[in-house]
Amino acid sequence: MWGQHRQSRKAVWADRRTCGVRDRDAQAGMSTAEYAVGTIAAAGFAAVLYKIVTSGPVSTAMRQLIERALDAGF
Repeated sequence: MWGQHRQSRKAVWADRRTCGVRDRDAQAGMSTAEYAVGTIAAAGFAAVLYKIVTSGPVSTAMRQLIERALDAGF
C-alpha cells in the first residue's frame, strides 16, 4: 500500500504537503535582469502613453469630457 519503503502516515502526509514548495520557490519572483527589462518596458510604455494623452485631439476630447462632467446638473 505505501510502497517498498513503508513510511508512517504522518511522514507521507508531510512529504505530500511540501512536495511542490521547493519547485515553486525556485522560480518565485524576478531576477535583476528581469527587473531591468520590466522597468525599461514600463518607462517606454509611459512615454508613449504620455505622448498620446498630450496630443491635440486627445487633449481636446479629454477637456470636453471634463467640462461636460463638471457642468452636469444634479
